[in-house]
Amino acid sequence: MTDLYYPLRSLREGDWFKLICGASFQHLPAIRSLVLAYALAGADCVDIAADPAVIATAREALRLASELAASDDLARSHMQALPWLMVSLNDGEDPHFRKAEFDPIACPPDCPRPCEMICPAQAIVFAPSPPTADSATAFRVMQRNQVSASCSPVDERVSGVLGDRCYGCGRCLPVCPVQQISTRSYLSTPAVIAPLVLQAGVDALEIHTQVGHLEDFRRLWQTIAPWVCNLKLVAISCPDGDGLLDYLWALYDIISPLPCPLLWQMDGRPMSGDIGVGATRAAVKLGQKVLATGLPGYVQLAGGTNHHTVPKLKALGLLHPHWRNPAGTLDSAETRQSDTFPPSRMPAYIAGVAYGSYARTLLTPLLNQLDTSVMESSDLEQSVSAPRLLPLTQVTASLRSPTEPKQATRRSQPLRLEERPELLWQAVTLAHTLVSQLKAFNVSQRTRLNL
Repeated sequence: MTDLYYPLRSLREGDWFKLICGASFQHLPAIRSLVLAYALAGADCVDIAADPAVIATAREALRLASELAASDDLARSHMQALPWLMVSLNDGEDPHFRKAEFDPIACPPDCPRPCEMICPAQAIVFAPSPPTADSATAFRVMQRNQVSASCSPVDERVSGVLGDRCYGCGRCLPVCPVQQISTRSYLSTPAVIAPLVLQAGVDALEIHTQVGHLEDFRRLWQTIAPWVCNLKLVAISCPDGDGLLDYLWALYDIISPLPCPLLWQMDGRPMSGDIGVGATRAAVKLGQKVLATGLPGYVQLAGGTNHHTVPKLKALGLLHPHWRNPAGTLDSAETRQSDTFPPSRMPAYIAGVAYGSYARTLLTPLLNQLDTSVMESSDLEQSVSAPRLLPLTQVTASLRSPTEPKQATRRSQPLRLEERPELLWQAVTLAHTLVSQLKAFNVSQRTRLNL
């Protein structure tokens, strides 16, 4: 039988692995592939945007993952149970809840486009021909209608930020030679929580906050509190700041008592794990700081996490005691810890690690091959003419009627990862190189899943 609370056991045993797709990341094909690959690789939780389309896409990927794991006769799957599905909300201005934007017409003709090169999400595109007022307007129409640029012919004719791919890292802001890139922030709408939790199958909720947002947090919590009883986990994500520890204790007072476990996500250096190994230092240092307070709840690292994070935690003795005695048995007090909080004492170890930009970047070369496959397939079906700018009337017409035969010059959707089995299992193997840093699954002990 499936252990429905296997992710909670991972928290207790200190090998919790969370995939962060991104609170602002809405590129559905990529989300589907990431969730599928990391679920099969053994992730305990998938953190996604509080967007109905994103939630539906992630749930479909989890359903497929369970089917593939159950039928995997070659023991390629590392999934012990379905990962929990988590959505993120914010109580105020937060870099995770923003999108970059700029007017491509204002870009200098000879600009080297450093924004395009530095974007880790491939969210900034430029048309082969200089942008015009019509093409820029068409691009805004495309974003407003949430048409995925990766599978629409519009992406070859316009320039700008692809809103569904941008997750707000902000790396493009300082490199723009004319400093014309800005960000557009947005706040969560608490009214959407009820259907998300009660109807969409969400298991966990994460609230992004920061020092100074206490009253904003209180208002948000009062709105969502009636539905917390339906959750398996509540997480609070917070970066460092002056007065952090007092702030966290004040948050704890607001939310207590809880009917489910509490997780503190310590956001060291937000959205920077793919920059370099040193990016993880801030998260590790912040985790140490919070562990020392005895604050009730589990502590999980995020923000700058990468392949160097777990070795650093091991070196500092911050992981569960079984890492120091792999051949031994777990302490009974640790394994029998209550499902609710506050516990008799706070776990004196980092319970897990969440990976965002690094986890996504790790699989990007493989996932890009899906787009390449679509292009190659398209080339066989037709001779591809040189990209050209279309009049605004034609572009907007194609947005309103995307299924017209004369507009369907390419496959309407990119290949799905499971349609390329060799790529799927390569992605799972690669994802597992990251998951396995925390989890040492014994293949001989894995039982057939019945999800």
